[in-house]
Amino acid sequence: MESNNTFRKLLIWQKSMILVTEIYKEVKVFPSEELYALTSQIKRSATSIPSNIAEGYGREGLKDYLRFLNIALSSLFELQTQIEIAYNLKFLKKENFNRLYEKHKRN
Repeated sequence: MESNNTFRKLLIWQKSMILVTEIYKEVKVFPSEELYALTSQIKRSATSIPSNIAEGYGREGLKDYLRFLNIALSSLFELQTQIEIAYNLKFLKKENFNRLYEKHKRN
């Protein structure tokens, strides 16, 4: 059952879920030797964003919620760094890097 008051209605959570899906599709083509290195780290960072938004939403009090949103933002910065590393190593094409980075950067 879904309550009317849910994190799923948050636009930022919805966008971060799209980002996770896009990231998982992109890393499928990374070299297999990166599976337990950069690929894994990118997936963890991307997954951390909506996870922390959802977890914070479920916490009691604004202070806890804001702390989890800050963690989600930090994970976004981490992810941006990792996809730039992947681009520098030629694991990501320029257009894919630009799409991921520009579409989901913090303005």
